[in-house]
Amino acid sequence: MATGIGTAGAAASAHRYAALRVTEIFHSLQGESSRVGLPTVFIRLTGCPLRCLWCDSEYAFSGGSSMALEQVLAAVASHDCRTVCVTGGEPLAQAGCATLLASLCDVGYSVSLETSGALDISGVDRRVVRVMDLKAPGSGEADKNLWANLDHLRAQDELKFVLASEQDYLWAKQRLTELHLAEVCGLLFAPVHGMLDPALLADWVLRDRLPVRLQLQLHKILWGAERGR
Repeated sequence: MATGIGTAGAAASAHRYAALRVTEIFHSLQGESSRVGLPTVFIRLTGCPLRCLWCDSEYAFSGGSSMALEQVLAAVASHDCRTVCVTGGEPLAQAGCATLLASLCDVGYSVSLETSGALDISGVDRRVVRVMDLKAPGSGEADKNLWANLDHLRAQDELKFVLASEQDYLWAKQRLTELHLAEVCGLLFAPVHGMLDPALLADWVLRDRLPVRLQLQLHKILWGAERGR
């Protein structure tokens, strides 16, 4: 069980008081990825260089509060939960994110990172599970995909496609084939909430025998668009 601040190895001394811009820290159920349903502490960092057309966390683009690394670790520890997800916005846009991720691992948390795939993931601690997007054309940001990131994914990581239309689906299907992505890591196909019928996406996946996991957003099924859930 993680014990929070004061544990040996929590962070290198040079970074112990590094500031992070944080939108919110909250305890909920993981709504996405293969960890869906697990009680999880979410750290939502502020800021994102992308503007996906279907984004559901625009409130994290700006604002937030400045918190020292020690304060973030203490806030996480207060929830008494060993599973942590660092998300955004785009968390890797903050220079202190890598230190935060390593510090969380050092004190015993099981850590995942949700990232857009537009920023370099090579410096992320190897103990962290990277859940990385590849942006489909319907996002409006497909040109931001950093394809070199695929070389840094491992079997424990997950690659997510958020799909708004059949055109997005066909694009994703082609990427799977061309890049042999099923040999890289776990694959997630998710319909944009309210834009693509999940049952229709399920039919396409079954028809085409794709080796992917259909992902719905559990938190939205349970609580709608309520923030911090």
